[in-house]
Amino acid sequence: MLTHLNPEGVAPGNGYSHVVTGPGRWVAIAGQVAFDADGNLVGEGDPAAQAQQVFANLERCLQAAGATFANVVKLNFYVTDVAYLPAVRVARDAYVDTANPPASTAVQVVALFRPDILIEVEAYAVV
Repeated sequence: MLTHLNPEGVAPGNGYSHVVTGPGRWVAIAGQVAFDADGNLVGEGDPAAQAQQVFANLERCLQAAGATFANVVKLNFYVTDVAYLPAVRVARDAYVDTANPPASTAVQVVALFRPDILIEVEAYAVV
């Protein structure tokens, strides 16, 4: 069972918890991008389509580890433009419990490993 904490004296998070703890097995999911099963980019130039594919990939990776988004304690978002964050949040909110969201960090980066990749997300879970 995970515990979601928002410590007194810390400003409330916008769709994330400041602290998530729990007992269990640690699972680290490598950064996922908007590739389909064949390695083709989904949603070229479309941050919403890329975000949706990223979260579908994260779900598949979590399932492979015997986990679900309910086990996720931390998400790290890397975007090439912070203007993509609303699309990322829409995709995220379709997968996570918005009443008890995981901790998260969002970072704008100069580039990801290919210029057509707009978003990369990595996850940490406790099962």
